[in-house]
Amino acid sequence: MENVVLIVHLILALCLIGVVLLQRNEGGGLGLGGGGGGSVSSRGQTTALGKLTWAFAVAFICTSITLTIFAAQNSADTSVIDRLGIEAPAPGSVPVAPSGDDLLPPPADGGLVAPPPVE
Repeated sequence: MENVVLIVHLILALCLIGVVLLQRNEGGGLGLGGGGGGSVSSRGQTTALGKLTWAFAVAFICTSITLTIFAAQNSADTSVIDRLGIEAPAPGSVPVAPSGDDLLPPPADGGLVAPPPVE
């Protein structure tokens, strides 16, 4: 069932992209300028592509919510840490901080110590 919804979701995404790209550019991005097509109201005419865009968008959101519900049901049993097999620290245990020597970068000469000068 989840695979069917996922395939429908992907098809809706492609259809939504196609319908948006087919619409006429009315200019003035973000609703600035472009006029209302000479009508008195600020709302333009609803075209068939506009209605189809809304239908695809609503269906896309519905399939998104459905897929989210499926994912929540599948992950309710275990966590990602449980799937990796990493054991969690015991409750009440204090993590040990690394010592000061572990935090220093390695010496530039590769760790070799120069002998003391001979006089």
